Amino acid sequence: MGKKINKIILLVGLMGSGKTSVGKRLAQKLDLPFVDGDREIEKASGLSLIDVLKCFGPQEYRNGEMRVMKRLLSGGPCVLASGGGSLVAEQTRAFAKQNALTVWLKADIDTLYHRTYGRKQRPFLQTSDNHFKEKLENYIKEEYPYYEEADIVVETKDERVEYTVNRVVKALDNFMEK
Repeated sequence: MGKKINKIILLVGLMGSGKTSVGKRLAQKLDLPFVDGDREIEKASGLSLIDVLKCFGPQEYRNGEMRVMKRLLSGGPCVLASGGGSLVAEQTRAFAKQNALTVWLKADIDTLYHRTYGRKQRPFLQTSDNHFKEKLENYIKEEYPYYEEADIVVETKDERVEYTVNRVVKALDNFMEK
């Protein structure tokens, strides 16, 4: 990394795109703190993500997520892994544009399926096995248009995390040189 980044690097993408695993290693590489948006929602609510969704429903979950993201996007430089759907909220997108450099970790349906199928801690993917891939496809249709507003797009593949991290660092370097 050529220049020291003095801004929040916000990783966005669907569940399974690699925001947490890439984010942790990227933060180490850039000597920045790592913050996981989902863990911050759990801390703020005192509940697991699944319990927040069960107790309060999807709308209040998203409202709480928006409040947490606004707080996190007001902080100092870090690598911030957003919640899967957090960038859908217009207020969060606007705040991200002001305060962060957004990196979309874009994954295809097969990669997302492979990384998320059978994982019970994904509250928005709770569905029967027969409809799992269909639910992922719906999220792609609904949310990818919002992610397209990101400053940088890096395709995530079925590869070692370090390779993806290196491609993110290269994309950040290229972006900073502009």
